[in-house]
Amino acid sequence: MNRQAQAVVMLLLGGAVLKASLGDLYLRYVKAGLQPFLIGAGALLVAAAVMTLWYELRSRRTTSHAHEHHHEPRIGWLLILPVLGLLLVAPPALGSYAAGQAGSVLTAQNSASDYPPLPAGDPVDVGLLDYASRAVFDQGRSLTGRTLRLTGFVTPGPDGEPMLARMVLSCCAADGRPIKVGLTGAGPSAVAPDTWVQVVGAYTNRVGKDPVNDADVPYLQVTGWQEVTPPKQQYE
Repeated sequence: MNRQAQAVVMLLLGGAVLKASLGDLYLRYVKAGLQPFLIGAGALLVAAAVMTLWYELRSRRTTSHAHEHHHEPRIGWLLILPVLGLLLVAPPALGSYAAGQAGSVLTAQNSASDYPPLPAGDPVDVGLLDYASRAVFDQGRSLTGRTLRLTGFVTPGPDGEPMLARMVLSCCAADGRPIKVGLTGAGPSAVAPDTWVQVVGAYTNRVGKDPVNDADVPYLQVTGWQEVTPPKQQYE
């Protein structure tokens, strides 16, 4: 691989990173907060590739042919693989299969019991991780008396009953772990796994156990539900 080929590969890689990060594709790999860093990295790769090409073409006109055929190791062609991956493969976000293989994230003890009040609204939208944390670590004190609306995908529970889940990322999809909420009452039935639903209900003190890691799994007393389109940002 000569210097010009390296520049072309780097240009393709930078362009692929920019294409993914300027749309919604990057959300399947990393958290939304990392978008500026991805855009910066992609722009830097493109700029470096353009400067390299300009320098090489300029040098070709001013130097002898004896210096034009220096080749670098062929291992550089491996950079084509992430380019093809970003441009041709669009993997789905982690779903019910990944949730069934990993335990719920509520394993760390959280001593906080002074959760802030929920925002106004009836029902009020609450994230799954927020609901589960308040239900397990605060015994539902900040949830009692409110009508709650949670959004997530359906995943089979240990007893075959549907649960609500969502993947939680620390950084990227590689470290994604599920947060699970059990559903009781008028929960969704006969719904295929990975179907996104919005459930409305109230806090209940019922708590189960995740068979994967024995973590606490809080429940929601469901009063109504509906199927919804998967959100653009599927991770919490």
